[in-house]
Amino acid sequence: MSLAAALADELLPCTGTLRRAPFATPTVPARRGEIETVIALRHAGSKRLRLHWETQGDAGLPAVVVLGGISATRHVASNHLDSEAGWWECQVGAGLALDPAKLHIIGIDWVGADGDLDAPIDTADQAEAVAAVLDALGIARLHAFVGCSYGAMVGLAFAARHGLRLERLVAISGAHKPHPFASAWRGLQRKIVALGQLQCAEDHGLSLARQLAMLSYRTPEEFAERFDAPVALEGQRVRSASDDYLEACGLRYTQRWSATAFLRLSESIDLHNVDPAQINTPTTVIAVAEDRLVPLAELRALSEQIAAPCQLQLLNSLYGHDAFLKETDTFDALLRASISGDKQ
Repeated sequence: MSLAAALADELLPCTGTLRRAPFATPTVPARRGEIETVIALRHAGSKRLRLHWETQGDAGLPAVVVLGGISATRHVASNHLDSEAGWWECQVGAGLALDPAKLHIIGIDWVGADGDLDAPIDTADQAEAVAAVLDALGIARLHAFVGCSYGAMVGLAFAARHGLRLERLVAISGAHKPHPFASAWRGLQRKIVALGQLQCAEDHGLSLARQLAMLSYRTPEEFAERFDAPVALEGQRVRSASDDYLEACGLRYTQRWSATAFLRLSESIDLHNVDPAQINTPTTVIAVAEDRLVPLAELRALSEQIAAPCQLQLLNSLYGHDAFLKETDTFDALLRASISGDKQ
């Protein structure tokens, strides 16, 4: 696989029969904006922050916050303001569970994502940012909060801190605390970035950290299926069949993210800690059996400890932790069963 082909594959948002072309619903209203507010950060004191948001769907429809991993943005899906594919493009559209003709879909940029805040960030801080954006939009209560990976952690923090503002929570591949093995993996990624900074090669360090992260997001089974070819000897160096793909992932990441943003948001995952007993919101927890970052045992413990009614949904996927980005049809069905566009 060439570097160009690998980059094209990495840019592919998802797979499945529900896949649609970007910008498929131009008549749906969309808005984006920003607010300034002061948030008392859990580990860094009060900071004046600028929060960026984007919505799709009429403001009078049931409101649903949709948040993804640390590299996701407020741009969940394409719309008339921005025709570029969003981070969850294939899950938003006419006739899907996240239909902007039936739901008011809200996304935000993470606190710290712009790289300007070089201080410890916590998922509790992100939850307060969500609450501040909802206040600015005049939304007193959410119909649902759908969070994937880091977004699920923030959703849990939001439910624990602002449960009265939330009707239901869908937590996908995100637990109430980090697993020690996953924290060790992230800690090594941060050391790689720090080493790159010391060598005046920050982008190279960030690229390598992202490549290592991709190995934790996906599964050995996927790599065996996609890259089962003998290594090649190029000059005096050996190159594996997956090198182009991983380098494409690293290149794309360095084009969009700064080292400061990556380091602080990576730390934020490891600072995350929510007491499930404080969550009184009906919750659906979605687990992937092959996920090595968020093991099934952690999500089973979460679902058993949540104070409100909680349903655990388990699926298998070759894509592991990244299943929510790839298993389009499966997740549409799961979301359809967990949320509804009809007002209760």
